Amino acid sequence: MEFGLTAGGNASNFTSANFPTDPLPGFQAGLTVAYKFTDNFMVQEEFLYAMQGAKVKGGILGTQDIKLSYASVPILLKYRTNSGLFVEAGPQAGFKVKEDIGGITDAKYFKKVDFGMVGGVGYKSSIGLGIDARYVYGLQKVQEVPSVVLGDFKNNSIQASIFYVF
Repeated sequence: MEFGLTAGGNASNFTSANFPTDPLPGFQAGLTVAYKFTDNFMVQEEFLYAMQGAKVKGGILGTQDIKLSYASVPILLKYRTNSGLFVEAGPQAGFKVKEDIGGITDAKYFKKVDFGMVGGVGYKSSIGLGIDARYVYGLQKVQEVPSVVLGDFKNNSIQASIFYVF
């Protein structure tokens, strides 16, 4: 088994929204646990605090940042070469811990649970230090109440992280 720490930045946005958006910068950080089947194949579970959302650029919602914070748990199948390069993919569940819509933090417009798929590539050095890049694709709409006007928008995020494995 391998245990580790990870932290990095991301750019998240909504897809399938009926209003204009730009990516919202954020971060993710947390703990990792990998169960090795062989020297090259493993399953890695992570426990992350991750920020997602979007910058809304006008339209029906006005201009504001929608910031959604999650306790995210990706479970990734990982193949790592002997040189340290790896690919990873798997499902992710995110449990909403905070919602901030233009400074209003007591709103309840977004679902408590978000599901997605993760795919990524990276490199782990022989001393345990590494980098990775990922794309998180949201599988379900994140707003609590369906809206024809707003669309059935989903979270999506591009992430870059550094990590250390003990």
